[in-house]
Amino acid sequence: MKCTKCGIVMLVGMFALGPTLSAKNEQDRLQNSGKVMHEILSVPEDIPQDLIDKARCVVVMPSVLKAAFVVGGSYGRGTMVCRTGKDFSGPWGAPAMYALEGGSIGLQIGGEATDFVFLVMNDRGANSILHSKIKLGGDVSAAAGPVGRSAEASTDVTMRAEILTYSRARGAFAGTSLEGSTLRPDTGANETLYGAKVDPYEVVRGLGPQSPEAARKLDSLLDKASPRPANG
Repeated sequence: MKCTKCGIVMLVGMFALGPTLSAKNEQDRLQNSGKVMHEILSVPEDIPQDLIDKARCVVVMPSVLKAAFVVGGSYGRGTMVCRTGKDFSGPWGAPAMYALEGGSIGLQIGGEATDFVFLVMNDRGANSILHSKIKLGGDVSAAAGPVGRSAEASTDVTMRAEILTYSRARGAFAGTSLEGSTLRPDTGANETLYGAKVDPYEVVRGLGPQSPEAARKLDSLLDKASPRPANG
């Protein structure tokens, strides 16, 4: 009888801790996203400054592992931060959690942990991602992004792309093609992080809840790297 009671108590405790552990997972993901951006922005061959200045949003998918990929359910999980204000002209805002899915991701990462960073370059691309699941190279145009602060970022492909994609593995940072993959709001993770159902659009545009403490590093890094957006 005592053992039965112990089992019941343990089960109740596990259910009670479930939301807390889930919330910590999302907070860890935000902190890891901040760490990834810090490391990428600290190397010489990083994202060209003019592209950061033009970006409306930044998506970070930290430590995507091939071991986590299964047939029909391959995905990475991370966060998106956008500039607030009219026409994405304000400071960087609160994060919304996002999921990256598709077989092409697995082809990119091999057997190593890989970080992905996306720059969303115009209003149409940003609004598309904020309102629905999108397919890279289908619903929005996507291209591998150039690297190096002084890199030529005015090529036709770069100028036409609504999303520029990058990957980092084994310390090497480079543009990468993820056409065919999909990006969508991670509804469950957003609800867990903010404690209620939230609209990703309202969150990142500064119309929803305040940015959590776990996102402060990511926000401050982006504010320092590009405090004001560029036209174009």
